[in-house]
Amino acid sequence: MQITRRATFSASHYYWNPDWSPEQNARVFGKCANRAGHGHNYTLEVTVCGVVDPVTGFIVDLKWLRDLIEREVIDVYDHRHLNLEVPEFAQTIPTTENIAIAIWNRLAAAIAAGSSARLTSVRVYETPEIFAEYDGELA
Repeated sequence: MQITRRATFSASHYYWNPDWSPEQNARVFGKCANRAGHGHNYTLEVTVCGVVDPVTGFIVDLKWLRDLIEREVIDVYDHRHLNLEVPEFAQTIPTTENIAIAIWNRLAAAIAAGSSARLTSVRVYETPEIFAEYDGELA
């Protein structure tokens, strides 16, 4: 059984590879290479799986999961410039893909330690049309 919790946050970022020239960054990343940054209203979906507890009927306490997401993700990412204010993006380009991986890394161990559930996937929507989903496996 799986259940998904959704949350939202707003953040700004830019794409920039410090090993490239400004011209190459502009060529590859286009407008997203603007060092002033641009923002998105992100939607986050955190999916966990597990066995339904016969007493509570839950896989995981959804209030506990909401509080964990709030503490580990929303409080850290919301209304922040990801490149400048969030430690995991000091050296990593905050693409939608990398944001999904970073959120997985923030949540997976805490979910396993605090519940009988297991993190199944993290899905991050940058726009309604663009999302990245990470399941803990790098190909």
